[in-house]
Amino acid sequence: MPPIAARMLPERALLNRYLAGGAYVDCLTLDVTGAVTLGQLVEAFYTSLVFRPERMILGLLLGMRATDADAAALAAGDTGRFSAWHVEAQEEGQLLLCDFQRRTRSWLMVAEVPGGPAHGAKTRLYFGSAVIVAETGGAARWAARAAFWLLLGFHKAYARALLRGAARRLGAR
Repeated sequence: MPPIAARMLPERALLNRYLAGGAYVDCLTLDVTGAVTLGQLVEAFYTSLVFRPERMILGLLLGMRATDADAAALAAGDTGRFSAWHVEAQEEGQLLLCDFQRRTRSWLMVAEVPGGPAHGAKTRLYFGSAVIVAETGGAARWAARAAFWLLLGFHKAYARALLRGAARRLGAR
């Protein structure tokens, strides 16, 4: 499988509003063979083996259960909620989700990779996150920022695993 690349957000990315606001924002991409729709990526992402433990933890700890059928409904646009997230914005080829505490955003996007039919269809899968540190003062704000930076390495590795897991799931369809 091709490597995952960290990139700047595309100009039209829904996640750009958080970059402009000073939040931590990241963007990963992975190019795959074939034409992939946003719905296919969303369903593959939230039903992947990599994401299942997160779904289970959210269900057990917060009572925010989600099933593969719930992921399919989100992918089809039949619901605006999935476990701990709700749809904040959606445009052609991209989806922005907000968590129930309004502190993180998850963004998925698909775009055709230029190259023409002679080279076969390719799709660039995008996955990005935004983390907004709570607006508190003094020691609480410092503690929130310190916790964020301590967890950033895990976040980066997990984000790569999630995107690769979705790509694997897409290959299994």
